[in-house]
Amino acid sequence: MKLFLSEGNPHCLKALAAVEVTGAKCDVQYVSHEDKVVPFLSRPSLPALLLPSGQHLFSPNAICRYMFEVSGQDSSALCNQWLEWEATNLQPALLQALHVAVVQGKGSEVPKIIEGPLNYLDQNLSKGKTTYLTGESVSAADIVLWAALFPLLSDSTVPTGEHKTVALWFKHVNGMNACQSSAQKLLQGKGLQGTKSYMQKQPAPLSSHSRDMQPSTSSPVEGDDGERLVSEEEMEAAALSYSKGLSTSQDTERKHPILPQEGKRNILLTSALPYVNNVPHLGNIIGCVLSADVFSRYGRLRGWNLLYVCGTDEYGTATENKAREEGLTPQQICDKYHAVHSNIYKWFQIDFDFFGRTTTSKQTEIAQDIFWRLHKHDFLVEDTVEQLRCENCQRFLADRFVEGTCPFCNYPEARGDQCDKCGRLINAVELEEPQCKVCRQTPVIQTSKHLFLNLPKLETQLEQWLDKSTSTGDWTANAKQITRSWLRDGLKPRCITRDLQWGTPVPHPDFKEKVFYVWFDAPIGYLSITANYTDQWEKWWKNPQQVELYNFMAKDNVPFHSVVFPCSLLGAQDNYTLVNHLVATEYLNYEDTKFSKSRGVGVFGDMAKDTGIPSDVWRFYLLYVRPEGQDSAFSWADMAMKNNSELLNNLGNFINRAGMFVTKFFEGCVSVMDLQPEDKKLLALVGWELQQYIQLMDKVKLRDALKHILNISRHGNQYIQVNEPWKKIKGGDNERQRAGTVTGVSVNISCLLSVMLLPYMPTVSQTIRDQLNAPPSCISTMLQGSGTFVCALSAGHRIGTVSPLFQKLEAEHIETLKKKFGGQQEDEPPKIQPKSTAPSTASPQPAVVPAPATEAIVPGGVNPEKAKLLTQAVAEQGEKVRTLKAQKAEKAVVTAEVAKLLDLKKQLAAAEGKSPEPAPQKKKK
Repeated sequence: MKLFLSEGNPHCLKALAAVEVTGAKCDVQYVSHEDKVVPFLSRPSLPALLLPSGQHLFSPNAICRYMFEVSGQDSSALCNQWLEWEATNLQPALLQALHVAVVQGKGSEVPKIIEGPLNYLDQNLSKGKTTYLTGESVSAADIVLWAALFPLLSDSTVPTGEHKTVALWFKHVNGMNACQSSAQKLLQGKGLQGTKSYMQKQPAPLSSHSRDMQPSTSSPVEGDDGERLVSEEEMEAAALSYSKGLSTSQDTERKHPILPQEGKRNILLTSALPYVNNVPHLGNIIGCVLSADVFSRYGRLRGWNLLYVCGTDEYGTATENKAREEGLTPQQICDKYHAVHSNIYKWFQIDFDFFGRTTTSKQTEIAQDIFWRLHKHDFLVEDTVEQLRCENCQRFLADRFVEGTCPFCNYPEARGDQCDKCGRLINAVELEEPQCKVCRQTPVIQTSKHLFLNLPKLETQLEQWLDKSTSTGDWTANAKQITRSWLRDGLKPRCITRDLQWGTPVPHPDFKEKVFYVWFDAPIGYLSITANYTDQWEKWWKNPQQVELYNFMAKDNVPFHSVVFPCSLLGAQDNYTLVNHLVATEYLNYEDTKFSKSRGVGVFGDMAKDTGIPSDVWRFYLLYVRPEGQDSAFSWADMAMKNNSELLNNLGNFINRAGMFVTKFFEGCVSVMDLQPEDKKLLALVGWELQQYIQLMDKVKLRDALKHILNISRHGNQYIQVNEPWKKIKGGDNERQRAGTVTGVSVNISCLLSVMLLPYMPTVSQTIRDQLNAPPSCISTMLQGSGTFVCALSAGHRIGTVSPLFQKLEAEHIETLKKKFGGQQEDEPPKIQPKSTAPSTASPQPAVVPAPATEAIVPGGVNPEKAKLLTQAVAEQGEKVRTLKAQKAEKAVVTAEVAKLLDLKKQLAAAEGKSPEPAPQKKKK
């Protein structure tokens, strides 16, 4: 290997230090700043590493990582994350700081320029509590950041602010002989001034505003046309990665029972236990089991050792009442609805490792054990409390079966334990104008003796644990906020017993007529369900050193997972695994209202399969509108639009065209791919989208990550449209070769998309791989590390039979479904199945929107229902025309689509009772 360096270049310091720290065998040569040592680059780029294969590396971070890897030290995911942060966030600020300090001589302005990244680095080093960035030994990340910061931090004349942890870390790395030697050779001991000759020849960097410096999930740098700018270095690096091909196939089959393993990332994943007394609606599904399923599938693709458990929560008053309504015993109700839930989740393709329930002997055993431990350690107190009792129903009312006006904010639908509007805790007897939710009678107040969990006594332990968990784990913002609101005014003792019959019995002889309150008992279901899965359950639940716990839920469940349940486990003092990552969604509403089974409003899980819409499409749309930062809404019109535009016209159109071209032009065999700059640019764009997808998925940003999948297929569609392989295949040898390259790259992008889609749309993902006849090892290769787009379908690979992946959702069908699930009482119109769409090399064509089955015609010929549908169709067709024009599609194709748009506008004008405007006539010359 030959390493080319130039003196005074701070980027070269990274490469030289990596060589000296790792002891890699490398011939180091010093050249001028202006020397062009990489032949295919249009400008000089140093450092540059010439590999034995004749290929070059010219990214300093890539060279540094390569030196560590050839010395046997593979880069961890955390190391790669720091390298990307250095390149995307630290470097822009550093270049500006060096220019200001060295060229302009204004060293006093440096602190405000680099304060953001130094603060971020300081905070993370403080959290990690290790000597180096990724652990107790030096890594490529340490060398890269040390070399980047060396000119500034080693110069005592430049103020850099108070960053004690950064200073200590820098002292450790800087004290290594290899680092001192490298700095002396490249900067001649002059520190900051040693970079002067280099910096004076660099263009002045653009000034930047202070930013929140975090590992890159930020938007890419864009050019004037809105497309991300790609450097030649990125293009060549992407082409090099692409050429490596697939890794050896790994055994991805799960072997039960799944148990924690040494040396692996062990993840225990739960989603809030759905209550058994009713059918889950779409909001329940996306808030808990579907979100957890996507992350668990992704985690397995990443090679994590992951166990996903869930089950039905089956005790409590609600079950008793449901049993009374249906004339069954509580156990029969639980058996009935447990099967209903299981079938719904199976249809939605929720891939649990084990789906259990709480009405088991293990639940009783473990809950009572935790109870006695809390009792032994004096974390339980007795008290006499006032409770609401419904004389009409002849029972004490559980908190959630009382509604009334909130005493704090006057919200009229507050529950007996908490107000959904202001988030304050409520004792049911504090509600104004309380009502029994079952019979709507006014309950009376009676006293009863109960046991309480002494939360104030556990508050200090809880806060210490929360500080660590929220700072090191991925807690959603709403989870942190809700937890802080509980702690803000100090915790109060929380009742853990209830005067009910259906529940886990309290084993204390003084309370033998009572059962455990559901919010003490239900979270223990995670442990008992795991215990029913394997008798080695304690390896998961009493192993915080090896296990990371993820909890998925909607925001209303947060306090019980962040305060009540952790306090129960902390007080039990038995080395329990506590939550590291608490992932909470906001609420999903239905259209402009709430889901209501009684009013027939909204889609419930057992109804979705009867709509004729595949479960993968339901999964896609629910994840597309997943309420991550704020409440969102399910909308039939929006679902149809996203299906028709994103799935059909974007994703499905690209994958179908790529496969059809290989079948039609090359007899089903992938052609030899002679990569040109345009192809390499596409590979770099796709690779960047893949890396963003992985960063977001790692942080459980499921909705945002999905957008990067769709971005890739958009890049692919534009690539095909610009290169026009259907024309080039008719040309000479060079043009035919070009068509082969374009189609070969396109089917490889389709293969990558199949892997990225697997967590979201498992059936579609498998169908794509079946159609491409893709090797199984593509699944285990693409998502390793920070993401690598490799050629999975090499020249000569024979693909399978290609067919369309998606069907159009017709406006008439959607309008029918909207009426069916809108709570209307009139006779339902017959269900209309979606029409199939024939494969085409052009984008699928929207159909003319027919009038709804039950039109509302008003005087003057106005049809508001039809106008609403046509307005949407016009918007979709207009967007399609704009896309085709932007892609410089063939004139005939654009003209045909414009004609359809004009026709739709005429229909819309008629539906609105207006006279259609005549099309403008071209004047004769």
